[in-house]
Amino acid sequence: MSERGPRRGLRLLRLALLAAALPAAATLIVTSAGAADDAAQLAAGKALFVGGAMPPCALCHTLKDAGTSGAVGPVLDELQPDAARVATALRTGIGAMPSYKATLKEEQILALARYVAKASGGAN
Repeated sequence: MSERGPRRGLRLLRLALLAAALPAAATLIVTSAGAADDAAQLAAGKALFVGGAMPPCALCHTLKDAGTSGAVGPVLDELQPDAARVATALRTGIGAMPSYKATLKEEQILALARYVAKASGGAN
């Protein structure tokens, strides 16, 4: 038996409202997941900076957010490197800084680079 009249109209209205709300709900879920992923990546990068990478970045570099005051490498708060610059330095080494390509996975290099860029005020 088919619906007619007000009941059919109410059902169609509910379906229309649900269809309109789904994209917004999906965007909210994706945005929340993206923010959580970003926070997790930054936390992983910070952990690598202060002691997870060997030798630790904190041994040589000053970075206020990490609470470090190394005196060998540049003060990252002043240098404000972007993530690409940090990732390149991590992969290839620069000056007295060794390459971390053999000791860190690519995702760790990207997390560390993202953290340094964000914490120092450099471009992301």
